[in-house]
Amino acid sequence: MRDIAERVLDAAHAAGAEYADCRVVERTTESVIVKNGRVNNVSQFEDAGVGVRVLLDGAWGFCGTQRTDAEGLEGAARLAARIARASARTAVARVWLAPQPAVTATYATPLEIDPFSVSLDRKIELLLAADAAMDVPGITTRIGSLGAVRHHQLFASSEGSRITQTIVEAGGGLDATATSQTEVQSRSFPNSFGRQQLTAGWEAVEAMDLAGNARRIAEEAVALLTADLCPEGTMTVILDATQAALQVHESCGHPTELDRVLGFEAAFAGTSFLMPEMLGSFRYGSEAVTISADATSPGGLGTFGYDDEGVPAQRTLLIDQGMFTGYLSSRETAARFDMRSGGTVRAESWNRLPLIRMTNINLEPGTSSLEEMIATTERGVFLETNRSWSIDDRRLNFQFGTQSGWEIRDGRRVRLVRNPLYSGSTPQFWNSCDAVAGPAEWAMYGVINCGKGQPGQVMHVGHGAAPCRFRNVAVRPA
Repeated sequence: MRDIAERVLDAAHAAGAEYADCRVVERTTESVIVKNGRVNNVSQFEDAGVGVRVLLDGAWGFCGTQRTDAEGLEGAARLAARIARASARTAVARVWLAPQPAVTATYATPLEIDPFSVSLDRKIELLLAADAAMDVPGITTRIGSLGAVRHHQLFASSEGSRITQTIVEAGGGLDATATSQTEVQSRSFPNSFGRQQLTAGWEAVEAMDLAGNARRIAEEAVALLTADLCPEGTMTVILDATQAALQVHESCGHPTELDRVLGFEAAFAGTSFLMPEMLGSFRYGSEAVTISADATSPGGLGTFGYDDEGVPAQRTLLIDQGMFTGYLSSRETAARFDMRSGGTVRAESWNRLPLIRMTNINLEPGTSSLEEMIATTERGVFLETNRSWSIDDRRLNFQFGTQSGWEIRDGRRVRLVRNPLYSGSTPQFWNSCDAVAGPAEWAMYGVINCGKGQPGQVMHVGHGAAPCRFRNVAVRPA
């Protein structure tokens, strides 16, 4: 990896680069899926390549290659330089980089059991046990999945940084779908949309206890077939931690990405309502709401040692007791505001340009508890596990649906309800938050399908969250 990086940087310098960096990447992904008592899919994919980024005449050029011979590497560096020169001819503004000291370092995900060392037989056995537990009358589709990722990378820059990192992820999940002549209902565990995943080893999968939770979610899916529709009106909403995590992702994580604010992503991912003049003065939420971007959070999918610009992992307050205080930034965007980079630049792999991406966007724990929130709610709903979401391109107006809900009356859960939806406007919604559960109910969740960029790239990001309560929210059945 070192020899490859040095050759690329030398070629970029010879081509006239003012600055250059490269990432030499080796990536392995594994997936095991069991469906309705049978092994549905087993795959392991290995990929390797080099991505070189060149700053020349105040503009970026990028090229990725899988060639590791001298001609291929030097050709990629020269092509990145040519692209930078061409880009400079139509650039709206010159690119400047916030200063960053050179770093020589090594980082690896802390883990107890390498997920790639666990036998395929053991993985299939675990999923088949969970599948059998979900096999209750009324369930028509049972899916269990396990996943693992190893991302090994050397980052090298013309400023002198040389950083080696090995990021390991492991996770799993269950989905049980029940059907009747008129209804289809699903329940997922521990998270929806495939699985829950963490930067950790196989021990994270064991801690999920998939088989131990399988029957419960299957029975809930069946019960939802005949449950009453969610009530309609303006009422109190309590979100479970998994739904709170997605709410944070969509209505805080994305709008605080500074490239969106500056219009770099307007064509595809959209813009943001959080304009620079609002920084430090805009009340985004109530005093119960503190949200951080923390790339040091144990287990988060946004946890690493250094980002893809060589900036150390760090914690930045985005929302401090309701006040808007920070952005997710890169060296380029930070320089526009005379700031230091927040260390949030990452690329999906060697063949993608690094972008500002969420790290771990965490709703910090409060002092309440789920049971206390329910006990002090006169009329409302407790909503669990995301089913659908919709939000405008400025991340302002939204509507979310969850897999299940519980109607609350006079401090008690009184009935299971199906097809709940809630909607609102981001600042109004977060200003209505009056309680967040404490550390005992706070957990880290992984999102493995966050899309951004052209060409598109899918990033894994983390969200720590706990159950939280919101007053006067519009609720209705789907």
